[in-house]
Amino acid sequence: MHAYKYSKYILYFYAQKKLFKKYIMKILVCISHVPDTTSKINFVNGDSEFDTNGVQYVINPNDEFGLTRAIWFQEQQAANVTVVNVGGPDTEPTLRKALAIGANEAIRVNATPTDGFFVAKQLAEVVKSGGYDLVICGKESLDYNGGMVPGMLAGLLGYNFVNSAVEMTVDGTSAKVGREIDGGKEIVSASLPLIVGGQKGLVEEKDIRIPNMRGIMTARTKVLTVLEPVAADNNTKAVKFEKPAAKSAVKLFSADDLDGLVSALHNEAKVI
Repeated sequence: MHAYKYSKYILYFYAQKKLFKKYIMKILVCISHVPDTTSKINFVNGDSEFDTNGVQYVINPNDEFGLTRAIWFQEQQAANVTVVNVGGPDTEPTLRKALAIGANEAIRVNATPTDGFFVAKQLAEVVKSGGYDLVICGKESLDYNGGMVPGMLAGLLGYNFVNSAVEMTVDGTSAKVGREIDGGKEIVSASLPLIVGGQKGLVEEKDIRIPNMRGIMTARTKVLTVLEPVAADNNTKAVKFEKPAAKSAVKLFSADDLDGLVSALHNEAKVI
């Protein structure tokens, strides 16, 4: 009799354990490998290509907000976090940094990210094969500022999509997302699976994670899978880049020359 009761408890325990595993949220964070904002930007080949010489690369800041939010879900709701990047071997240090911050595993699609649609197509294949519940992208990368990939990805997958997200919670298979709109914030609800385009505000800047030594050492043992790209068209091509015009010299006025200041603002700057 006692053995029978004991076996029932064992079966119940394993059933609950299996149920728990079933509902662990799988999060995919899309990572762009972008130049540090302090880098000096130059172009080569008739201003048609970016000059990478001497440029330090980092995780795209919008993606870093998303990664930090994903790690929060990992710590608070036992989510599993994978990071993905479309790029060559030179992007792996950026992925290793994401692993050191806390991601469970990383994927690199071995292709040059020359076009938004091409990148979205590669990411869509990763999402479909991985069965992810929540995909967090930066709303745009801070190098090309295309802002195309999150929406294209949602369109290719037929997933719900919320852009410009500045806050997000998930309860079971439902998410509540706050998104920035002109002059305020809109709160929307959506069911998983969901694509989110995140930005500054998704977490506080003070909460951005800096890899510690333990995280860096652990990242070396985590899985980084390299996938070959699927066939996809490059629908756009960069023809030429132009730097912003150099700022004009500053014109100073003495404190008692208000008429001269007003005249310059009206006739030269044309702002009044």
